[in-house]
Amino acid sequence: MPRPLLIAAAAALVTTALIGGAAVGQSRHDSSAPIDFDAQSIELDDRANRAILSGGVKITQANLTLNAARVTVSYSGQVIDGSPAATRFDASGGVTVTRPDQTARAQYGVYDINRRVITMLGNVSLTQGGNTVSGGRLTLDLDSGRASIDGSGVGTTRAPDGTVTRSGGRVTGRFTVPERN
Repeated sequence: MPRPLLIAAAAALVTTALIGGAAVGQSRHDSSAPIDFDAQSIELDDRANRAILSGGVKITQANLTLNAARVTVSYSGQVIDGSPAATRFDASGGVTVTRPDQTARAQYGVYDINRRVITMLGNVSLTQGGNTVSGGRLTLDLDSGRASIDGSGVGTTRAPDGTVTRSGGRVTGRFTVPERN
Protein backbone atom coordinates (compact mmCIF):
# COMPACT_ATOMS: atom_id res chain seq x y z
CA MET A 1 0.00 0.00 0.00
CA PRO A 2 1.43 3.43 -0.91
CA ARG A 3 2.59 5.46 2.10
CA PRO A 4 -0.07 8.27 1.85
CA LEU A 5 -2.86 5.68 1.72
CA LEU A 6 -1.32 3.80 4.64
CA ILE A 7 -1.15 7.01 6.71
CA ALA A 8 -4.76 7.89 5.83
CA ALA A 9 -5.91 4.37 6.73
CA ALA A 10 -4.04 4.53 10.05
CA ALA A 11 -5.60 7.91 10.88
CA ALA A 12 -9.06 6.54 10.13
CA LEU A 13 -8.33 3.46 12.26
CA VAL A 14 -7.13 5.62 15.17
CA THR A 15 -10.27 7.77 15.02
CA THR A 16 -12.55 4.75 14.84
CA ALA A 17 -10.76 2.65 17.44
CA LEU A 18 -10.10 5.31 20.05
CA ILE A 19 -13.06 7.58 19.58
CA GLY A 20 -15.84 6.01 17.54
CA GLY A 21 -15.72 2.52 18.98
CA ALA A 22 -15.03 3.51 22.55
CA ALA A 23 -17.48 6.38 22.62
CA VAL A 24 -20.37 4.17 21.52
CA GLY A 25 -20.13 2.55 24.96
CA GLN A 26 -20.97 5.91 26.56
CA SER A 27 -24.42 6.12 28.07
CA ARG A 28 -26.81 8.33 26.15
CA HIS A 29 -26.79 11.91 27.43
CA ASP A 30 -30.01 13.25 28.97
CA SER A 31 -30.25 16.44 26.93
CA SER A 32 -33.66 17.25 28.43
CA ALA A 33 -32.15 17.58 31.93
CA PRO A 34 -32.02 21.10 33.40
CA ILE A 35 -28.82 23.07 32.79
CA ASP A 36 -27.13 24.69 35.79
CA PHE A 37 -24.39 27.30 35.60
CA ASP A 38 -21.90 28.95 37.90
CA ALA A 39 -19.83 32.01 36.89
CA GLN A 40 -18.16 35.07 38.34
CA SER A 41 -20.49 37.42 36.43
CA ILE A 42 -23.48 37.49 34.09
CA GLU A 43 -24.60 40.15 31.63
CA LEU A 44 -28.18 39.87 30.36
CA ASP A 45 -29.39 41.20 27.02
CA ASP A 46 -33.11 40.33 26.89
CA ARG A 47 -33.63 42.19 23.61
CA ALA A 48 -31.15 39.84 21.92
CA ASN A 49 -32.26 36.80 23.99
CA ARG A 50 -28.76 36.13 25.27
CA ALA A 51 -26.70 36.11 28.43
CA ILE A 52 -22.93 36.36 28.70
CA LEU A 53 -21.34 34.36 31.51
CA SER A 54 -17.70 35.08 32.38
CA GLY A 55 -15.08 34.21 34.94
CA GLY A 56 -14.50 30.50 35.52
CA VAL A 57 -17.79 29.42 33.94
CA LYS A 58 -19.06 25.95 34.83
CA ILE A 59 -22.14 24.53 33.12
CA THR A 60 -23.58 21.13 34.06
CA GLN A 61 -26.33 19.05 32.51
CA ALA A 62 -26.87 15.52 33.82
CA ASN A 63 -23.41 13.84 33.60
CA LEU A 64 -21.89 16.46 31.24
CA THR A 65 -19.81 19.42 32.43
CA LEU A 66 -18.55 22.32 30.31
CA ASN A 67 -15.90 24.69 31.71
CA ALA A 68 -14.68 27.85 29.96
CA ALA A 69 -13.54 31.41 30.61
CA ARG A 70 -16.59 32.87 28.82
CA VAL A 71 -19.89 31.48 27.53
CA THR A 72 -22.58 33.25 25.53
CA VAL A 73 -25.97 31.65 26.16
CA SER A 74 -28.66 32.09 23.52
CA TYR A 75 -32.21 31.46 24.62
CA SER A 76 -35.56 31.30 22.87
CA GLY A 77 -37.44 33.84 24.96
CA GLN A 78 -39.66 31.03 26.23
CA VAL A 79 -39.70 30.62 30.02
CA ILE A 80 -40.14 27.15 31.52
CA ASP A 81 -40.48 26.70 35.29
CA GLY A 82 -39.28 30.27 35.79
CA SER A 83 -36.07 29.87 33.73
CA PRO A 84 -35.34 30.92 30.14
CA ALA A 85 -35.12 28.03 27.65
CA ALA A 86 -31.50 27.90 26.39
CA THR A 87 -30.89 26.93 22.75
CA ARG A 88 -27.13 27.30 22.33
CA PHE A 89 -23.88 27.87 24.24
CA ASP A 90 -20.84 29.48 22.58
CA ALA A 91 -17.79 28.95 24.80
CA SER A 92 -14.27 30.34 24.55
CA GLY A 93 -11.09 30.31 26.56
CA GLY A 94 -9.81 26.94 27.71
CA VAL A 95 -12.99 25.02 26.90
CA THR A 96 -13.23 21.60 28.57
CA VAL A 97 -16.14 19.19 28.19
CA THR A 98 -16.22 16.23 30.55
CA ARG A 99 -18.42 13.15 30.28
CA PRO A 100 -18.01 9.83 32.08
CA ASP A 101 -14.62 8.39 31.05
CA GLN A 102 -14.05 11.11 28.43
CA THR A 103 -12.55 14.62 28.45
CA ALA A 104 -12.35 16.98 25.47
CA ARG A 105 -10.35 20.22 25.38
CA ALA A 106 -10.23 23.02 22.81
CA GLN A 107 -10.02 26.79 22.38
CA TYR A 108 -13.70 27.14 21.42
CA GLY A 109 -16.86 25.10 21.80
CA VAL A 110 -20.48 25.29 20.67
CA TYR A 111 -23.26 23.28 22.30
CA ASP A 112 -26.30 23.30 19.99
CA ILE A 113 -28.98 22.19 22.43
CA ASN A 114 -31.68 21.68 19.78
CA ARG A 115 -29.44 19.41 17.65
CA ARG A 116 -27.84 17.83 20.79
CA VAL A 117 -24.38 18.28 19.29
CA ILE A 118 -21.21 19.78 20.75
CA THR A 119 -18.60 21.05 18.29
CA MET A 120 -15.13 21.98 19.56
CA LEU A 121 -12.52 23.88 17.54
CA GLY A 122 -8.85 24.79 17.84
CA ASN A 123 -6.16 22.45 19.15
CA VAL A 124 -8.70 19.81 20.09
CA SER A 125 -7.78 16.81 22.21
CA LEU A 126 -10.06 13.97 23.27
CA THR A 127 -8.92 11.66 26.04
CA GLN A 128 -10.57 8.41 26.99
CA GLY A 129 -8.80 6.12 29.41
CA GLY A 130 -5.10 6.28 28.52
CA ASN A 131 -5.75 7.18 24.88
CA THR A 132 -5.65 10.67 23.39
CA VAL A 133 -6.53 11.77 19.86
CA SER A 134 -5.86 15.33 18.66
CA GLY A 135 -6.99 17.36 15.71
CA GLY A 136 -8.62 20.60 14.68
CA ARG A 137 -12.34 19.92 15.12
CA LEU A 138 -14.31 17.51 17.32
CA THR A 139 -18.01 16.73 17.04
CA LEU A 140 -19.83 14.98 19.91
CA ASP A 141 -23.30 13.65 19.09
CA LEU A 142 -24.99 13.48 22.48
CA ASP A 143 -27.87 11.29 21.23
CA SER A 144 -25.71 8.49 19.83
CA GLY A 145 -22.67 9.00 22.09
CA ARG A 146 -20.40 9.02 19.02
CA ALA A 147 -17.47 11.37 18.68
CA SER A 148 -15.59 12.24 15.50
CA ILE A 149 -12.45 14.28 15.12
CA ASP A 150 -10.88 15.63 11.95
CA GLY A 151 -7.73 17.43 10.99
CA SER A 152 -9.28 20.83 10.27
CA GLY A 153 -6.63 23.36 11.21
CA VAL A 154 -3.58 22.31 13.16
CA GLY A 155 -3.73 19.81 16.00
CA THR A 156 -1.12 18.93 18.59
CA THR A 157 -0.24 15.79 20.50
CA ARG A 158 1.63 15.76 23.79
CA ALA A 159 3.58 12.56 24.48
CA PRO A 160 4.07 11.31 28.07
CA ASP A 161 7.63 12.68 28.00
CA GLY A 162 6.24 16.18 27.31
CA THR A 163 7.16 16.29 23.60
CA VAL A 164 4.61 18.24 21.55
CA THR A 165 4.03 17.24 17.92
CA ARG A 166 2.08 19.45 15.53
CA SER A 167 0.03 17.50 13.03
CA GLY A 168 -0.41 20.17 10.33
CA GLY A 169 -4.10 19.49 9.71
CA ARG A 170 -4.01 15.77 10.45
CA VAL A 171 -5.58 13.66 13.14
CA THR A 172 -2.93 12.28 15.46
CA GLY A 173 -2.92 9.85 18.34
CA ARG A 174 -1.20 6.93 19.96
CA PHE A 175 -2.26 3.37 20.66
CA THR A 176 -1.34 1.83 23.97
CA VAL A 177 -0.41 -1.82 24.29
CA PRO A 178 -1.79 -3.81 27.21
CA GLU A 179 0.74 -5.42 29.52
CA ARG A 180 1.10 -9.17 29.30
CA ASN A 181 0.78 -11.18 32.45
